[in-house]
Amino acid sequence: MQITRKDVDKLNAKVSISLEQKDFSEKVENILKDYRKNANIPGFRKGHVPMGMIRKQYETAVTADEVNKLLQDKLNSYIQEEKLDLLGNPLPVMQDEIDWKAAELNFEFELGFAPEFEVKIKSKKAVTQFKIEADKKMIDEQLQYIQKQYGKLESQTSVAEGMELTLKVEDEETALENTLTVEWDQFKGKKNLDALKATPLNESIVLKTKGLFKEDHVLARALTTTVDKLGDAPKEITLTVTESNKRILAELDQELFDRLYEAGTVKTLTDLKAKIKEGIEKQFEQQTEQKLLNDVTDRLIDETKFELPKEFLIRWLQTAGEKPLSEEEAKEEYEKSEKGIRYQLIEGNLISNNDLQIKFEELQAYAKDMIKQQMAQYGQMNPSEKELDDIAARIFSNQDETKRLSDQLLSTKMLDFYKENANLKVKKVNYEAFVKEAYGSAK
Repeated sequence: MQITRKDVDKLNAKVSISLEQKDFSEKVENILKDYRKNANIPGFRKGHVPMGMIRKQYETAVTADEVNKLLQDKLNSYIQEEKLDLLGNPLPVMQDEIDWKAAELNFEFELGFAPEFEVKIKSKKAVTQFKIEADKKMIDEQLQYIQKQYGKLESQTSVAEGMELTLKVEDEETALENTLTVEWDQFKGKKNLDALKATPLNESIVLKTKGLFKEDHVLARALTTTVDKLGDAPKEITLTVTESNKRILAELDQELFDRLYEAGTVKTLTDLKAKIKEGIEKQFEQQTEQKLLNDVTDRLIDETKFELPKEFLIRWLQTAGEKPLSEEEAKEEYEKSEKGIRYQLIEGNLISNNDLQIKFEELQAYAKDMIKQQMAQYGQMNPSEKELDDIAARIFSNQDETKRLSDQLLSTKMLDFYKENANLKVKKVNYEAFVKEAYGSAK
């Protein structure tokens, strides 16, 4: 057996493998003998089928199978020994017909190499690192929400402005019957509001669904449907106000502060607002960090120039998936995936050159930390190390879960690396300005 390589260019090569009959004939012969021992062919006793009949029926298929196994084994060994950095998998060069009994069998494989390049992490133009600051309006809204949440309800005998109304919603034609609570300011239209005020509790009124609420999602909730299906909803519904409650806001005092945070850590309204501001901004961190990761990724792809073995990759894509692709389909797939391929190569370069590989100890610690956070949400504040180890072991027994955690940890490591090394400029904005600058329009 002989293996030779001919480089077509820096990104493409052909590997030729020559096999002689002695490289595989013994293995083929042993398999055929096993077939003979176990063959059940009418007219012959088991184990006494003529070898010529076995050869005629099975030899070509067995030879092809064994040759293919040998080629894959030797090709993989060659790639590892030569330390070849490939893209995709080797592609066999198709032959019209193979003479499996020839003294020498010759096979060729195409290889596509990963390009060599340098990644400059510090770009000439700085990437914007957004920091969302909670503005006064956002803080005040959250403060009011807290006061409502920790306040109390006082039952009322009539409907009036500012009340929270429990409604029974009915429509005979569609057999609709639903109950929900709606705040007064969610209703829309003077005619609707006057009708609600004028109707005693537990008496029904018929109102048009169009223009009843300020927001479509409230109407969808009332009609037990979704916003996209409101066009098929009833035009009128019967409403019955079964409860009218006035919400008494919680006092902004030490008792409330200690219910919200560890006792004594918040002593004034100013302290509370600072805590609310900190909490809101913490919630936005994931969004701004994902934006930063995306922007640095795009910048690296734009500024790191290298060639890819495009034609090879298109041919490889034709056979790489579950279903074969036509040449046109493979070209389309390449165009869609080229950016991802480039970033995988860039990321791999950064990981290798900056020792960012994920070690199992890191992944285990990361998993246990996530488990702790999840357990804390259910009131389990001090799990034992054995509990954490057992849960982590169950997670790692699932390949999909292990990969998901590994990908999350890698994203975190790459983001930390970019923060420390990339050319960034911090820009403080409120949420509306962030949405406008980052995505071009308000969400």
